[in-house]
Amino acid sequence: MIAPGMDHGLYPFSALPGRKPFALPQGRHVAVCPVVYLEDWVLDPPENARHDPRFGDVHGAFRPDFRTHTWREYGLRIGIFRLFDVLDRHGMTATLAVNASVARRCPVLISEAQYRGWDIAGHGDCGNAMISSAMAPDVIRSHVRACLDTLEAVSGTRPTGWIGQDFGQSAGTPQILADEGVRWMADWANDEQPYPMNTQPAILSIPVLSELDDVQLLWHRRVATPRYPGLIAEAYEVLSRGGATSARVMVLGLHAWLFGMAHRIRYLDEAMERIAAQPDAWAATLGQLADWSQNKLSGED
Repeated sequence: MIAPGMDHGLYPFSALPGRKPFALPQGRHVAVCPVVYLEDWVLDPPENARHDPRFGDVHGAFRPDFRTHTWREYGLRIGIFRLFDVLDRHGMTATLAVNASVARRCPVLISEAQYRGWDIAGHGDCGNAMISSAMAPDVIRSHVRACLDTLEAVSGTRPTGWIGQDFGQSAGTPQILADEGVRWMADWANDEQPYPMNTQPAILSIPVLSELDDVQLLWHRRVATPRYPGLIAEAYEVLSRGGATSARVMVLGLHAWLFGMAHRIRYLDEAMERIAAQPDAWAATLGQLADWSQNKLSGED
């Protein structure tokens, strides 16, 4: 059923003030969930492959696109290890959103994340092969299934979470994900608390703070990197204040090819230091948050 004023029936409208208060473990106010993206950029993708149009160049398109490929490759070879170090230092356990192409050729990075107790989430096949409504449902289903199969083969566990490449979806993607055994996804930026989608079985949507995603903030909007720790602290303060009565979620997107650069990593370190010092923060993976939220939303303890 499509709600009045909406052009889809993927979830019911719910204004925050009318909801039952949402609680986190030990009465914490904010669930802080870093998501680290490991992405690959195919040098010469098929003609019908789509990518985020904001990743362009003033000099035009390149085929093969060596420049964008090497930016992503930097994250796999160098940047991810700086992110591991920073998050380890502050006791933060993250969720690894990983392209299947990365898992196939860089399995050691999956092992490093698993060693730290990180979640592994599906993130499409590669950075320039987004899911979109231009794809037939059967093509999307095959894409999702192949990605999950790859991650299961490399990690030993089939992922139960999905974070679309550049938030790419079609109207039918949530149901396809649910059909494939995915229990939660983090593609929608429309809330500050988890909620169930209208799928069978219900899939949990964990909202993301898309404007604080490092690529959107620092790369596309050109916000100066030294401002990042202050912006994160200001956002946390507001979320914590509201979370005193009904808890909130702070999903922070971090790309290894961007924040892993030598001139940026200091500012991620400062931001994580501030967050780790907050007594009302619950540092969690998205899988941990999903397990907790699904029990709460179903009325279980």
